[in-house]
Amino acid sequence: MVRIRLRRMGAKKKPFYRIVVADQRSPRDGRFIENIGTYDPMTDPPTVEIKSERAGHWLSVGAQPSEAVARLLKKTGVTDEQGNLNPVDVEAAVSDAGETEAA
Repeated sequence: MVRIRLRRMGAKKKPFYRIVVADQRSPRDGRFIENIGTYDPMTDPPTVEIKSERAGHWLSVGAQPSEAVARLLKKTGVTDEQGNLNPVDVEAAVSDAGETEAA
C-alpha cells in the first residue's frame, strides 16, 4: 500500500520534515516515490508547503495519508473535514492522471 507520510530531516532537536509518497513497507527515512511538500514545526506559526495537485493525484489513486499528514492536508485545504478531496483538487488530480496515461 502507498502512504503519504512525513520523512524526518534536520539536525538533532531541530526537526524538519518532507512530505513524501512511499511504500508502506519502506523505513521512515528510507526510499520514497515522490516528494510533495515540506513541514517545518520550528517556525512560529509552523510552515506547511504542499503541492496540492500532486497530493490530490496520489489521494485520487488510492494513497493513504498518515494521521499527521491528514491533519496537514486539512489545514492547507487539500481535503475537507471528512478527508475527501476538495472539488478543485479532484479536477486537477483527474486531469493529471489522464495526462500520464495518454503519454
